Amino acid sequence: MATSLKIDEKSGLIEGVRFVSSPNCDDRPPGCGIEVVVIHAISLPPAQFGGPDIERLFCNTLDCRSHPYYREIEGLKVSSHLLIRRDGEIVQFVPLPARAWHAGESCCEGRTRVNDFSIGVELEGSDRSPFEDAQYRALQRVTKAIMQAYPAVTPARIFGHADIAPGRKTDPGPLFDWARFLRAL
Repeated sequence: MATSLKIDEKSGLIEGVRFVSSPNCDDRPPGCGIEVVVIHAISLPPAQFGGPDIERLFCNTLDCRSHPYYREIEGLKVSSHLLIRRDGEIVQFVPLPARAWHAGESCCEGRTRVNDFSIGVELEGSDRSPFEDAQYRALQRVTKAIMQAYPAVTPARIFGHADIAPGRKTDPGPLFDWARFLRAL
């Protein structure tokens, strides 16, 4: 059985998780705490898994000449707090107390500027591929650690990107098993 994850209160980093610092973050507004988790799905190139390009995108080092799709996202400055790869590896890009740039134009619980009060978790995946068992296990571990460190986050306050940006986003997509994930919490 996997051990529990712990969040270092001082650094906001998850202990034992690889950290790759993204420049695409800033401070949350004063008095704005962590209240929700937003689950995303990403793959670069689209529907291809396992390469280094998600990390490169989040670190502004993506070679936009290396794939035709990348011309469409050239200059994009985005990040997420966490990425869960297909094999369950967890990579952290932004300390949890900082604001990652993951939600874009969105609305959650009647509030805009969702990045201000959320943690973004990317799953390596797409709308056309089921997620891996290892990803569900890692997501469960991460989410439990977040809920322990930030009590405002409850299972009822976990959303998909599609929930907060309907019509603009579809992730984590129809193949994400919400019942399985929430039952595991």
